[in-house]
Amino acid sequence: MSDAPIPAPPKRSASAIGFDLLLWGGVAVLLLISFKPAEIDKFPELFGGSERMREFARGFFSAFTDLDAFLAMDWSLFVAKMWETIQMALWGTALAVLVAVPLGVLGARNITPWWIQQPVRRLLDLIRSIPDLVVALIFITAVGLGPFAGVMAIMFNTGGVLAKLFAEAVESIDKGPVEGVRATGAVKLQEIIWGVIPQVAPLWTSYALYRFESSARAATVLGLIGAGGIGQILIDSINAFQFDQTGCIVLVIVVAVSMIDLLSQAIRSRLL
Repeated sequence: MSDAPIPAPPKRSASAIGFDLLLWGGVAVLLLISFKPAEIDKFPELFGGSERMREFARGFFSAFTDLDAFLAMDWSLFVAKMWETIQMALWGTALAVLVAVPLGVLGARNITPWWIQQPVRRLLDLIRSIPDLVVALIFITAVGLGPFAGVMAIMFNTGGVLAKLFAEAVESIDKGPVEGVRATGAVKLQEIIWGVIPQVAPLWTSYALYRFESSARAATVLGLIGAGGIGQILIDSINAFQFDQTGCIVLVIVVAVSMIDLLSQAIRSRLL
């Protein structure tokens, strides 16, 4: 057993400590300033309306305590609408990947000159800053109610997020393979295809799968405004005060999203 002394942990400089204090102190101050505007003082009201919450909970869980009521639910409709939601998420994510690949490459500073990379990055910032619901409403105005508006809204937002993630993955690649391809006399496109894409493909696939999980949840919310999927019947049941039906719909959503998450995790674990 070695008797060598254990080295002391490195000491942080005064400037580093001061920066941390300034950073976290600023966060604390912002939280205090935002306390009233965010109406955090209304927190006790969560418990003040306990009777209303108990009434909602009784209705929400009533189908799970009554077997006949549970079996009488229109499960075929719930499952069909959930499947429609998953299909929306699948197509929205697939189209988003097609958009994100070229934008991700163009937005990488080690691949494209700054006068292309910076405008592309600002475009991606703009795309990500627009909420899904706003985009869905725009597409509903253009193409009407239904799943297609939801697919396009998912493509728009997810494409912007994936393009940024793809660009950051490209910026972290090893330059060696790219330089090796360049040494053969390859043009820029060939450098990207043979030197860049093989390095980032597993990470890109992992990002796409993760966004598919998120899109499945987002597609449910989009249905609340008429963009197709299970969200439409969910909001209808809430508006009709059919809370027992609401509980069953939520159960279908939870099971479906959980299965998607587990499948996505299994695929990602084999990629990375």
